[in-house]
Amino acid sequence: MCSGIRGVVLLFVPTVVALHCYPVKGCAGMPLRDAALRPAGVAHDRGFMVVGVDGVFHSQRRTPRLAVIRPDIGVDGELLTLRADGADVVAIRTVLDAARCDVTLFGVPYRAIDQGDIAAAWLSDVLGERCRLVRVPPEHDRVTDGLMPGTSGFADSSAVLVTSRSSLDGLNERIAARGALPVPMARFRPNIVVDGWDEPHTEDGVRRMAIGDAELGFAKPAIRCVVTLVDQRTGAKAGPEPLRTLAAYRRDPEGGVAFGAKFAVSRPGKLSVGDEVVVSQWR
Repeated sequence: MCSGIRGVVLLFVPTVVALHCYPVKGCAGMPLRDAALRPAGVAHDRGFMVVGVDGVFHSQRRTPRLAVIRPDIGVDGELLTLRADGADVVAIRTVLDAARCDVTLFGVPYRAIDQGDIAAAWLSDVLGERCRLVRVPPEHDRVTDGLMPGTSGFADSSAVLVTSRSSLDGLNERIAARGALPVPMARFRPNIVVDGWDEPHTEDGVRRMAIGDAELGFAKPAIRCVVTLVDQRTGAKAGPEPLRTLAAYRRDPEGGVAFGAKFAVSRPGKLSVGDEVVVSQWR
């Protein structure tokens, strides 16, 4: 994309226009200006998880009200603050030296660190059911799958989810043609949003890219689920969009519908809003 001004050609390069961290799996995201990208993704991303008394993870698939919980975590990860409308703010000094407990994520067992009764009581009150807050332990050694394998905390799979504005614009044009209302990018809960790719779903074809000091490698398409039907402001389901429209043109050969792409971290580093996205390898 380019434009001319009195003979000068201005090139619009792909850049990062939004960064998000989701400290507690399923809860609201934190917008960031700068982020440290670590082997498991954006620092502290999905480092915490809400589980039932049986240790099974909660997500917006089962508990859409998680969306109304707004976490904030310090750079050092030692203080986690939780907010929700109608509830007192609670600040939790995070725990790393407690005994490990058993948790289950998509049927796979992991070890985690319970974050105590104060966090559990607050979450149970806000969500209306008994639950606990757990944290990824330092020895967590989960390996994720995909074209480029990697690691992640308690994310669904790969470390980093990348979407683009052109993909959302193309989707919303199709939704509008059906007479429905557009959906915001928040429905897809991305870590990195890129602007400057003219074609929708350009992220699908990226195989390696550098952003700031970091480098990412393509793992797999992001297969979308019923979480995209949840209004991220209210925690209420507001379907059938975008899944209805995605099903008409974004069916993945392996099953499901895709929007965005998942990446593993091949080189950790710092990245920021405004950084250029430099693709070194395409599909």
